[in-house]
Amino acid sequence: MADFCGNETDRAAILALYDLDAEGFGALDEITDFAAALCETPIALVSIVETERQRFLARKGLEATETPRSMSFCAHAMLGEGAFVIPDATLDPRFADNALVTAAPHIRFYAGAPLISHEGVPLGALCVIDSKPRDGLTPLQVQGLMVLAKQVVAQLEARRREHHVSSWAQDHAIALSDSETKFRTLADAMPQMVWSTLPDGYHDYYNARWYEFTGMPEGSTDGEGWNGMFHPDDQDRAWGRWRQSLETGEPYEIEYRLRHHSGAYRWTLGRAMPLRDAAGRITRWFGTCTDIHEQRQMAEQREIVSHELSHRIKNIFSVIAGLIGLSAREHPEIGAVAEELRERVMSLGRAHDYVRPHSSQSASNLGQNSLLGILTEIFAPYILAGDARVVITGDDVEIDDRSATPLALLFHELATNAAKYGALSRPEGTITLHVEKSGDSCHFLWRERGGPEIAAAGAESFGTRLISLSAERQLGGTISRDWAKDGLSVSLDIPLRSMNRKALKTE
Repeated sequence: MADFCGNETDRAAILALYDLDAEGFGALDEITDFAAALCETPIALVSIVETERQRFLARKGLEATETPRSMSFCAHAMLGEGAFVIPDATLDPRFADNALVTAAPHIRFYAGAPLISHEGVPLGALCVIDSKPRDGLTPLQVQGLMVLAKQVVAQLEARRREHHVSSWAQDHAIALSDSETKFRTLADAMPQMVWSTLPDGYHDYYNARWYEFTGMPEGSTDGEGWNGMFHPDDQDRAWGRWRQSLETGEPYEIEYRLRHHSGAYRWTLGRAMPLRDAAGRITRWFGTCTDIHEQRQMAEQREIVSHELSHRIKNIFSVIAGLIGLSAREHPEIGAVAEELRERVMSLGRAHDYVRPHSSQSASNLGQNSLLGILTEIFAPYILAGDARVVITGDDVEIDDRSATPLALLFHELATNAAKYGALSRPEGTITLHVEKSGDSCHFLWRERGGPEIAAAGAESFGTRLISLSAERQLGGTISRDWAKDGLSVSLDIPLRSMNRKALKTE
């Protein structure tokens, strides 16, 4: 900081005036929450940089309460006059080898606004962090981060004055008033509608965007007048959700239809967070309303197109199966092979319809991503009413459309072989399939009992090769078979990342 000419000893003496070891920084949590929402990052911190460490007085999205100063990004940010931005820490030689970059929380993007005391002493930074690289912040986000940093300093200075009475108490009131003015300026510049209420929920402030959207005279929606702006079918639901937040202090979030100045109702996302004092009491509620009408319409259109495509794909499976059946009737000599092929095609059709149902009526009660649900669908032809010859136990793992097809082929072949040669070829035969999620993989144990004794296969059949292709090449798993006297056992391990794309994002 250009204005700070002292040394670390002087800075440590200033830091001691803030009584940082005492409790009571709860009010700063609302600032980090708002900073994270404004900048659309998972992490936001109020960091105070000391001689040997940096401590986090408030944090959003991070469990750690402090780190060594040697790792601190904020130690750099606090020395500037504006926002300090690192688009990708892995490309910055100052931070590429930093433990906070190479390990959790895997910092990639960082932006920090300096926290400067009234003497001009750098205290730390208000920062936002993302685990993904970003080009930077928008001008509005930069402005907002700097304004919020000043609000943090105002809170810290107020705390300092509570413990160390000084002659600049009047300056504090001016600073708070200036902060309120800047907040309203920032709120009027935001594209969302911004509002605030008293602790009891009385609406006393709306920004310019609210009045532009609704076309209402200024002040006409204060108090309880806001609910009259909602669609009549949404008013009771909005009131109920708002009362619940007021009673519990829980964040408020709801989608409703808000009356536009044109008279039309547009879908809007409403959110609000409470601001608390040092004792944890709610002092205000701050909220936003975001117009999401076009997004909802696009989502509904995508859903209609998705269902139509799914319906047509299901029809294609049926057409293919029909063509196979027609070919078999014209060429009886391929009847057995054609029937096996038709069954495989139909199993793929059932798997597709499970993860991509063409209508709400065809959707499974277990949901589209349930491993247990798709296994039940695959084994349905082999289970008679009230007959528990096929029993599935263990964990229900989340799958997606990418893994559904190879899973359907794999277990269809196992069931078909069991019906022809194994446990299901005899009335007393049974099959158990146990699923266990362990670490980053999913383990399957298939056991047949009560069927005829089967010797280990010699040359691999087409079905056996198809099982190996599905398990090993398509799903990246490993499979082993044991032809025991009391029945076939198959052990299968599949990486969770092959079961569902989401697993890739958490690694």
